[in-house]
Amino acid sequence: MQHFRIEKDRNSGYTGSVDAVHKWGLPGIFKCPGCKLTWGGGARTYPSVDLTPVAALADFEEARAEPIEEYERLCELVRPFLPPGAMLKPGTELGPLVGNARGRFGSFFSIEQWWLLVQREALEKLQAKGLRELKGCRTEIRFRQRNSPELLELEILPKGHAHPDCLPPDRKPLCSRCHRFGVTLPDELLLDASTLPGDRDLFRLEDFSGVIVCTERFVDACHRLGLDGVAFHPLASK
Repeated sequence: MQHFRIEKDRNSGYTGSVDAVHKWGLPGIFKCPGCKLTWGGGARTYPSVDLTPVAALADFEEARAEPIEEYERLCELVRPFLPPGAMLKPGTELGPLVGNARGRFGSFFSIEQWWLLVQREALEKLQAKGLRELKGCRTEIRFRQRNSPELLELEILPKGHAHPDCLPPDRKPLCSRCHRFGVTLPDELLLDASTLPGDRDLFRLEDFSGVIVCTERFVDACHRLGLDGVAFHPLASK
């Protein structure tokens, strides 16, 4: 099965723009006692998560870095609300996107390379074609224009890894305390075929969570249905 990386189509001609953030999030880690680094990132998002039952919601509303013990405490509060297969990392973002949008949108829209929005009609067409594990989540994005689209955020779970052959041979091991994977995305990404899921047509890599991957089935369905707004780049695997 051929796989492809999904990225924003910068030649689509659409004028759409979105200024939004997720309602909640985990903090980054401040000076990990293992690797001594302060770090976090927003490449993992779970828009289906509803944290309203959590008593101390304010702990999830401000982007910041915390000592690892506080980060781990907050992870345990979030864990019961996660979708199956979700993985938490410092800076994980949760809940619906909240903000404003304007302009003309294609079938898909990528705010960042790791957030993928889809118009409801396009998602329903893909689901009707039998595409597997496609979950669209509501957003709280407001438009100040007529005939605005209904944008959903795709919840894309981490599955699969890059092949070791495309990674630096002298790379450092994962931090034993915070499990940071401190490797830059390689210019020539190679997928590890033995780790790729066989039960879904859309996923993100576990080790490079900013990379969204789809199957050839997904690409073919988008082409047949005339869905646009993103570009597909083939990925080699081994």
